[in-house]
Amino acid sequence: MKNFTQEIDELHRSLEDHCVYQKLNDLKSLKVFMNYHVFAVWDFMSLLKSLQREITCVDVPWRPSKYSKEIVRMINEIVLGEESDVDLNGNACDHFTLYLSAMEEVGADTTAINEFLVNYELDSLPQEVKAFVSFNLNLALSSEPHKTAAAFLYGREKLIPDMFTGILNYLKSENIDCPKLIYYIERHIELDGEEHSILAKKCLEELCGNDENKLREAYEVGKQSLKLRVKLWDGVYNELSKEYISASN
Repeated sequence: MKNFTQEIDELHRSLEDHCVYQKLNDLKSLKVFMNYHVFAVWDFMSLLKSLQREITCVDVPWRPSKYSKEIVRMINEIVLGEESDVDLNGNACDHFTLYLSAMEEVGADTTAINEFLVNYELDSLPQEVKAFVSFNLNLALSSEPHKTAAAFLYGREKLIPDMFTGILNYLKSENIDCPKLIYYIERHIELDGEEHSILAKKCLEELCGNDENKLREAYEVGKQSLKLRVKLWDGVYNELSKEYISASN
């Protein structure tokens, strides 16, 4: 499995300091970035709820989970942190709603994501967004929880603290006025770096067990998840580059 982990580590590093972060130097560029990123914020919850549905019991009548009580508790703890955290004012708030509030704060257009939530129509979205969201939704709706857990760990919880640190550094260095977004990012660095990534790793380990085939599939999914994130950021970078060329002309 050494080659698999090496590939994942290389993709992870490429996202820690992607060139798109250097483009986040004003509110206009930030709005473009958030219009893409909000879809990743949304589909993250579909991965998480899929794991919660598999690992815990959300059916009626209730029955005990077949999984260890440790990972049942872990998944519920992650859901608690993501679906009912607190905002800047200490009010209960899920992270997706917090992100929408951050978009509104900087004047980003939320039309695309709001329309998507009505009909779940992907065809009108940028190709990079469509590919990213389709991949994650297909995993969330599948009956292969070890693959969902792999995308959740490698493509989200393990990645986010390092990736968001790069974004945060550029936002602060450019003195961009976006306190809600900075709070959102700092909250994820804190939660994912100190708690959620450890819990997600234990979850994947239990779902794979000692099954070499499942472990191999998990690494492949993790790798693909990271590649799609790279393409998503490439899409933002290209969009910002086009706007720069247009403004120059």
